[in-house]
Amino acid sequence: MAKVRNNPVVRGISGSIGSLVFRQMPDGSTYISGKHDFSKRKFSNKQKTHQERFRAAVTYARDAARSNPVYAQLAAGTIFSPYNFALQDWFHAPVIHCVERQSTVIRVQASDDVRVAGVVIVVLDENGEVREKGEGVRGEGDWWEYVISREGKVVVEVKDLAGNVARGEISE
Repeated sequence: MAKVRNNPVVRGISGSIGSLVFRQMPDGSTYISGKHDFSKRKFSNKQKTHQERFRAAVTYARDAARSNPVYAQLAAGTIFSPYNFALQDWFHAPVIHCVERQSTVIRVQASDDVRVAGVVIVVLDENGEVREKGEGVRGEGDWWEYVISREGKVVVEVKDLAGNVARGEISE
């Protein structure tokens, strides 16, 4: 792949001419490469599964990049677009770093590459039935808190903007 600098003939051109492909990058540079032939390529089941996931990610990213201002804020001052950040967010689930209980307060430390959208705390009885369920409240930094009123196994669900979920628990 060749990078074109300061050439007024190809500045702003994109697409293909014959077997050459011209690409415009967000920083204004132009790349030229040869056209690839994929006509005889056969995809494995794993590749097909990934392509389906990527299609779903693209569908999410197209809408989220326009409707969610956090992606535009992240993209400001970078060579990446809000779409790139939304696409990346779709593929990365939030991470639960710590779940702790302090008397009746459940504290959850969780992070995401963009933002944790919410934390749900569920208290289950010994049969797995829901005794209590509620939304955590954001505290300082990456910490979320919820005050429980019932005893039992505590299950934590952390969601990000793209709908990815991470789960953790504390057993009584």
